[in-house]
Amino acid sequence: MAGPRRGKREGNVRGARILVVEARFYDDIADALLAGAMKALEAAHAEVERICVPGSLEIPAAIAIALDAARKKRRPYDGAVALGCVIRGDTIHFDIVSHQSARGLMDLAITGRLPIGNGIITVDNEGQAFARARLEEQDKGGDAARAALALVELKRRLSGR
Repeated sequence: MAGPRRGKREGNVRGARILVVEARFYDDIADALLAGAMKALEAAHAEVERICVPGSLEIPAAIAIALDAARKKRRPYDGAVALGCVIRGDTIHFDIVSHQSARGLMDLAITGRLPIGNGIITVDNEGQAFARARLEEQDKGGDAARAALALVELKRRLSGR
């Protein structure tokens, strides 16, 4: 099985305004996801604005609020990166948070034509979370940032920008 493609820098993303919204429910995991995302965004010379929210379920609403504010200021975002962690527990709360946060991000991406990298990891335990979040391991924060940048590049190329 082939591994993920990493390290490829997307063309035509220099100066892209990227919103990073991070859920801080699990601080150490959030820090690891953010480290990967920031490394990828800095490598692309993106302009980054960060917002913190309590949990993953709040990420789509925070992105929507920030998008409205940025448009009113005439400084729209080119894309967004969502970072968070949902760890399975004994109730259906895991299913609700993981499904509804993903649905909210997809709704924003499609209706707003907004490139979004989904870095909300959904895991069974803390060990899996750290393995997915750490820059030296699976680097899912970096993957989410690279996905957003790839979509920004696609949007710019197709719109002739």
